Amino acid sequence: MDAWLKSLLAALALPQFGLSTVFVVSLVSATLLPVGSEAVVFGLVKLNPSLFWQAVLVATVGNTIGGAISWWMGYGAERAFEHVKKRKPVELKALQWLQRFGPKACLLSWLPGVGDPLCAVAGWLRMPFWPCVGYMAVGKFARYLTMTAALLWVFPGRFTP
Repeated sequence: MDAWLKSLLAALALPQFGLSTVFVVSLVSATLLPVGSEAVVFGLVKLNPSLFWQAVLVATVGNTIGGAISWWMGYGAERAFEHVKKRKPVELKALQWLQRFGPKACLLSWLPGVGDPLCAVAGWLRMPFWPCVGYMAVGKFARYLTMTAALLWVFPGRFTP
């Protein structure tokens, strides 16, 4: 089993497969599906340290596009809901909080568990798309940069192949 896992990780670390794998997993993990992309990014960078910046940037782009997809899902769900209900839903405190902060709330899209639904709620509230995507990108880039750098340089001995 150990040899199989090492060969799989080695194949995923190849530049022609590794970065595309990081992109796809990062994109999918930013939708409402419960998938994490950090392990894939870290695995690629651990096996190929020279791909650090490429992996962080590709993961950021994939995760931001996934957040944008969640925004559009929320936007479409709200439009469908309004069409069916023909009246405004009851405002909750969380929705009021998001409306108060506006697109800047999308900086928190990197948070586990709440970040991805936050993008959908931003679409539901019809917050401006491009500012939301910009704040998502900043938050997600900071997450990947911090997480990958910490795993590589702060805890280098714990994650040796």
